[in-house]
Amino acid sequence: MPKAKTSAAETAAAEEDFALHSLQATLDADKRYTPSKEELLHFYEQMLLIRRFEEKAGQLYGLGLIGGFCHLYIGQEAVAVGLQSALDNDKDSVITGYRDHGHMLAYGIDPKVIMAELTGREAGISKGKGGSMHMFSVEHRFYGGHGIVGAQVSLGAGLAFAHKYREDGGVAMAYFGDGAANQGQVYESFNMAALWKLPIIFVIENNGYAMGTAVKRGSAETHFHRRGTSFRIPGMSVNGMDVLEVRKSAEVALEYVRAGNGPVLMELNTYRYRGHSMSDPAKYRSREEVQEVREKRDPIEHAKTELLALGVTEEALKEIDKRVRAQVAESADFAENSPEPNAPELYTDVLVESY
Repeated sequence: MPKAKTSAAETAAAEEDFALHSLQATLDADKRYTPSKEELLHFYEQMLLIRRFEEKAGQLYGLGLIGGFCHLYIGQEAVAVGLQSALDNDKDSVITGYRDHGHMLAYGIDPKVIMAELTGREAGISKGKGGSMHMFSVEHRFYGGHGIVGAQVSLGAGLAFAHKYREDGGVAMAYFGDGAANQGQVYESFNMAALWKLPIIFVIENNGYAMGTAVKRGSAETHFHRRGTSFRIPGMSVNGMDVLEVRKSAEVALEYVRAGNGPVLMELNTYRYRGHSMSDPAKYRSREEVQEVREKRDPIEHAKTELLALGVTEEALKEIDKRVRAQVAESADFAENSPEPNAPELYTDVLVESY
């Protein structure tokens, strides 16, 4: 029996389906970045710095030196380190939500000014007025640190529009979580970014629980990398606990976006070891679940195993940990000994200009 002819509509649909899955196919064909020993050591040290910094932040919060909300990044280190290691720090921009300390550290920003900001000190990167959730560094093209769930996605689209308007070759990277992925402004931003082919990478850090509700209980579509399909935005699902897979996925996404093809949606499947914030006891999951992830999927231990296989000694890795702990202790001492902002500082940086 002769094979039925494929209609033009079926052909177009098949081509569209291929386009939407082509980046996943590219990643799956070569999933992991091949670093030099020095690069992997750098990734390891950056992730370890984030881990130790966040542990110290948790201690300072318990002592009452950090007030308000404090959302720790423990467990998710490979996402920020892997993605931001692929960016061009001279032209690309980054924006994220309120779980932002790790991203800033991955960008190479001084831990002392981050810790000073956490403790509300004048020497903080936002002059002590932003705290944990609202850190900025225009110098590093890091635009927050945003407390409104999902708001950074629309602002990220604005950053991408600025890159395109100025023709500066930059790409915006907008991070948000699985909970924020259900916000309406996210899809308005997807539509606009796709329509105008804005140079932006949307990054969903899927840690499985949003504020405290398991993904399967709060989202009809739990494969978040598919969320851009109706806007013709290609997606990728990435193991966010493997810094080398994260780095490789970033290269695939950046090549696509820099070529003028418009946005990409990345789902980084990761896990946070602590609750949503320091005030969250995380009773919605078992200790056994968390411990299993620590034992089998921890990004830092994974990188450590690979470094040992490359011939790096246990002693050398212990020296890195010792150096990182000293750096974090120094940042805490710096923060505790820095003065609080003067009262008139409350009125600065409210408006771009004076009126």
